[in-house]
Amino acid sequence: MAPMPPDLTAMIADLRALAEIESPSTDPAAVARVMDVVGARARELGGVPEALPGGTRAFSFGVGGGEKPLLVLTHADTVWPHGTLEHMPFHVEGDRLFGPGTYDMKAGIVGVLHALRALEGRWPRGGVRLLLTPDEEVGSHASRPHIEAAAREARAVFVVEPPVADSHALKIGRKGVGSFALTFHGVASHAGNKPQEGASAVTEAARAVLEVQALARPDLGTTVSVGRIRGGSAVNVIPAEATLEIDLRASTVAEGERVTDAIRALTPADPRVRLSVTGGLNRPPFEPGPGTLTLFGQAQAIARDLGFEIGGEVVGGGSDGNFTAPLCPTLDGLGAPGDGAHAAHEHVRLDRWPDHVRLLTRLLQEV
Repeated sequence: MAPMPPDLTAMIADLRALAEIESPSTDPAAVARVMDVVGARARELGGVPEALPGGTRAFSFGVGGGEKPLLVLTHADTVWPHGTLEHMPFHVEGDRLFGPGTYDMKAGIVGVLHALRALEGRWPRGGVRLLLTPDEEVGSHASRPHIEAAAREARAVFVVEPPVADSHALKIGRKGVGSFALTFHGVASHAGNKPQEGASAVTEAARAVLEVQALARPDLGTTVSVGRIRGGSAVNVIPAEATLEIDLRASTVAEGERVTDAIRALTPADPRVRLSVTGGLNRPPFEPGPGTLTLFGQAQAIARDLGFEIGGEVVGGGSDGNFTAPLCPTLDGLGAPGDGAHAAHEHVRLDRWPDHVRLLTRLLQEV
């Protein structure tokens, strides 16, 4: 039996209910309010709820029977602070729906709920486990153990982050994401009277900027960016402290390890300056392995059967799919098409959204 077609009017109403609860990652109570609304919808569909340590919630739909379930990853937090709705209100203009957190990723949550509704209780073998996390936008530190544990028990993972902006392609790979802080500890002295007695932390940090950024290999998908530098206390003092903050993106585990090792091996030219390094890779690379490519091939075939074409791309940003891809075949970008993640023009494409929900529904039904 063919699944019920998605009801766009109902999806918009459900998305408004979630988007108008502002849920910055820094406010667990606000994030929990979004989760309460999602939980009520999930229970209406027959989901069995489970509260996990750290604020993550899970919902099981027909899970059991000796088969591994399908795992769907969602997150309830957004990057937007309280008060954003005052200048970025939820509204529709033509075929675009605007509002903070809509594209990334509350529309993805709504989409999977409507895909589950379309199945009308006819769950796939092994069922479906829906994981709703509170901290994806800030690194998934509390939820990562739950994500990885669920992936080890799943046969496939679907991530309802938005597809690629403009092309609306699915995400078949993501770069690993790392961040580092390099703190240089020098020796302060008077810049006019006794500069020779000082050891400038700022000078060493400046040298390090060029050394670090030279580690990039864009031809291999590896980028390294010093995004912030701060140091010194007063203009007439040889600076005793300076810090660099670094963003790393790597397409492969080997490249992530190469850059990490090189950063940790940096040595100041002035022996009087001491360097301390913190950080590392916080999301491993999501490399498009055979299992993911098989899932993508199924998605392409389903989309074609539904009357549209879907592409697949490897992207630079990370998601919780980075944690699951090394453990289980993972397909990302199954949320709502649109554009403007983390930007003032964040929006969902209403003309394309129902097709992507139909695609997700069929994947849940057929994989």
